[in-house]
Amino acid sequence: MSNIPSDLKYAKSHEWVRVSGDAATVGITDHAQAELTDIVFVELPAVGRKVKAGEACAVVESVKTASDIYSPVSGEITAVNSAVVDNPALVNTAADSDGWLYKIKLGNAAEVNALLSPDDYKKQIGG
Repeated sequence: MSNIPSDLKYAKSHEWVRVSGDAATVGITDHAQAELTDIVFVELPAVGRKVKAGEACAVVESVKTASDIYSPVSGEITAVNSAVVDNPALVNTAADSDGWLYKIKLGNAAEVNALLSPDDYKKQIGG
C-alpha cells in the first residue's frame, strides 16, 4: 500500500491538491500512477487558462492508456511543471512531490473542503 501524504486533499478521480494560501499545486495520486504503469507522455493546461472543478484539463498517457486529469478545484492555472513534460516518468517516481502537474490560483477556496481527506481517500482505494 502506498503512503498517503497527510497534507493533501484528494478528488475521487485520483488527483491531489496541496493548498498554500490562495493557491494550490495539483497532481495525480501515487495510486493512480501505479494503476497507469509507465507514463510516457504528459499534456498540461496552458498558463492563464481558467478551469472549473471537475473539468478535464490535462492528459497523462501510459503504455496502457491515456487518462484525462480533472481539476479538483476551480481557478486559473498559474504554472505548469515542464519537468514532467520533459520526463514523464517523474509522475511514476514522485507522484506526490516532484511529479506535480500544475499550480492553480483558487477561484473558490471552499471547494477544497469538499475534497477527500487522506483517510477518506485511503478508504476509497481500499487502504
